[in-house]
Amino acid sequence: MGQLGQFLPFLLMFVVIYFFMIRPQQKKIKQEKEFEAGLKVGDRIITKSGFHGKIAELSEGTAVIETMSGKLKIERSAISLELTAALNKKA
Repeated sequence: MGQLGQFLPFLLMFVVIYFFMIRPQQKKIKQEKEFEAGLKVGDRIITKSGFHGKIAELSEGTAVIETMSGKLKIERSAISLELTAALNKKA
């Protein structure tokens, strides 16, 4: 019981760190990957840098978005899940 008592605080600390830091981050990464996979041509999006546009073309890792000033080629990972969700919620 003595050795278990010594390691119990470390074990509890690891459990707390896992449930409050590691697990939510893993869920967010999974959600972002599902969002990227679900993109389709014609979706209105906002990038993480603030560009607004509509998806004109999609390829494996990139997307071409059509903005008011022309077309831009961006990485799929540059599309913001939160901002795009807020944009589509308003519409």
